[in-house]
Amino acid sequence: MIASAPASVTAILLAGARPIPDPLAIAAGVPVKPLAPVAGEPMINRPARALLDHPAIGQVIVLTQRADAFAADPATAWLGTHPRVRFERGGAGIASSLLALMEAGDLPFPLLLTTADHVLLDRAMLDQFIAEATGADIAVAMVERATLLARYPQSRRTWLKFRDGGWSGANIFWFGSEKARPVIALWQEVEQDRKKGWKILSAFGPLALLGALLRISTLRGGMARVGRRFGLVARLVAMAQPEACIDADKQADVDLIEAILAGR
Repeated sequence: MIASAPASVTAILLAGARPIPDPLAIAAGVPVKPLAPVAGEPMINRPARALLDHPAIGQVIVLTQRADAFAADPATAWLGTHPRVRFERGGAGIASSLLALMEAGDLPFPLLLTTADHVLLDRAMLDQFIAEATGADIAVAMVERATLLARYPQSRRTWLKFRDGGWSGANIFWFGSEKARPVIALWQEVEQDRKKGWKILSAFGPLALLGALLRISTLRGGMARVGRRFGLVARLVAMAQPEACIDADKQADVDLIEAILAGR
C-alpha cells in the first residue's frame, strides 16, 4: 500500500552547465543550456512552473553554477524573485552538490530531484511519482521501452535491458530520508559514467551486473535488492506517461517536444 503524499516536498531543479559546451546552448547563443528556448521560452520555465504549481511541493532549489545568467535574462528573472525559489551553487557533479547541501543541514527531506530540460514535466507525472515514491528512501522514475515506442517510435533513448523490459530514465528521483546518503555517495563515484548502464550496475555488485547481462533479473527486483544491500527501501516508479522520459537533450528532442506541446 502506497502512503499518502507528504505536505511539503523539497524540489531540486538541476540547471547546471556541463564541462563541455552544450550544442543547444551554442545554437541559441545562451550561456547555459536551461536558457535555450523550447516552444518560445527558456526550457527551465516549464518544469519550474510545474513544480511550483504542485500542492505537494514546498520550496524549489535551483542548482546551478550560473545564477547570474538566469537573473540577467528577462524571461527567467522571475525565478530569482519568487518567494519559494532559491538558488544554490552547483559543484563539479550532481551528487557532490547534494551531499554538500546535506552537510550544511539546509536540505529538508523528502527531496524530489529533476532537471531543467524536463520540459514536458506536468501535474500528472508529479502526481504519480510523488504518490508512488512516498514512503521510500530512494525512488527512481523510469519508462518502459514499449510504453514510449507505442506513442513515439521516433524517439531515441538509452535503454537498460532487464527481464521485465528495457527501461529509460525519466530524470525524476526521490530521496526520502537520511538513509539515502550512502546511495548518493555511490552515485558520486559513478555519475561520470551515468550513460553507461553496465558501469552503474556493476557499482551495485557483480550479481546485479550478471543478472542484467543474462536478463535473469527484473528492474523492480534489482531495485529491491539494492535497497536491502543499503538497509533502505528502494522503489522503481514505472511512469505511465511516455513523455516522462523525453527531455530536451538534443535538437531532435526539442523538435519532438515542441510538436507535443503544440498538440496539447
